[in-house]
Amino acid sequence: MRAIAVMLLILASFAQAAEEPPRHRFRDWGLSLGVLKPGPLNAITDVAGVRVGQVTLDAGDSVRTGVTVVVPHTGNVFQDKPAAAIHVGNGFGKLTGIAQVQELGNLETPIALTNTLDVPTAAAALVDYILNQPGNEQVQSVNPVVGETNDGRLNDIRGRHLRREHVLEALAKASGGPVEEGTVGAGTGTVCFGFKGGVGTASRRLPASLGGFTVGVLVQTNFGGVLQVAGVPVGAKLGQYYLKDELTKAADGSCMIIVATDAPVAARNLGRLARRAMLGLARTGGISSNGSGDFVIAFSTHPGVRTRHRAAGRTETFEELRNDEVSPLFLAAIEATEEAILNSLFMARTTTGVRGTTIPALPVEKVVELVRRAQQ
Repeated sequence: MRAIAVMLLILASFAQAAEEPPRHRFRDWGLSLGVLKPGPLNAITDVAGVRVGQVTLDAGDSVRTGVTVVVPHTGNVFQDKPAAAIHVGNGFGKLTGIAQVQELGNLETPIALTNTLDVPTAAAALVDYILNQPGNEQVQSVNPVVGETNDGRLNDIRGRHLRREHVLEALAKASGGPVEEGTVGAGTGTVCFGFKGGVGTASRRLPASLGGFTVGVLVQTNFGGVLQVAGVPVGAKLGQYYLKDELTKAADGSCMIIVATDAPVAARNLGRLARRAMLGLARTGGISSNGSGDFVIAFSTHPGVRTRHRAAGRTETFEELRNDEVSPLFLAAIEATEEAILNSLFMARTTTGVRGTTIPALPVEKVVELVRRAQQ
């Protein structure tokens, strides 16, 4: 009987695999957007030293959530603080740590993304992580940075299923290399443009004549509007969009955008870079509706714009790009944000969650056909 049960489980897994063909990223379909080239991985991890870790909570018929962490560099982030800035596209959100980043212009913890009601849990875990790192034995104040979107349409969000150990596991697993996208980590229960949203990433690398710098973006998509793909009004053509027949009025959600660069850009120009990332969201048809918390966290990994927690002298010297040199970075952030959002949609899978709610995956084949036809 046990052998039969095992065989049935194996057959069921094969059947599920047959029903769920592999998903492919936007660029894997032979499509492209923008004029700048992506990095080798087309991911935020193309920025040297940046690591991503994720834990997915997918259990029973109602737990569809998780956590995604972005670690800015391989050293002690608290002792060697990367320059950072935060832009508020729409403030309907619960971004922990925003005030100190805006005041001091740097990060002192990794960035965590999760669901709305588990922000405190993720923040506590980041504090644990920093306090337990070698060299931080005397630390008595930590500013954890945690962003969120509300995954309550698919997840039992009131159950607050994220635990500190999940966040610490994500931090322990954080690595460079390819980043898993779609229905994973903080994107497990999200919805975007009425389709299944998720985690997405992309990058752009400037030519050597412009400094050769890299800009990488990671997004957690959970927002609405009228989907556009490479300028094509796909949402309208598919008949699924905000205010269609005045019936589909829900465009709320949120979008978290993390922008990383290896360019020597300090907080002021990182703020400008963060503001441009919102233009990438707009290119996809997002409208930053009333209830959509849209935040951009931008940071630089360049050692020349880091702040040492304890320094010997009274002054600090920074190496920073001139204002006239940052415009190519702006374009890179816009293009990478747009493509990261599309990757989150292209890679997400149809998901059924709490209360039997099912959110369909983007019908990628139809979308690709529409885009190719429009670009002929």
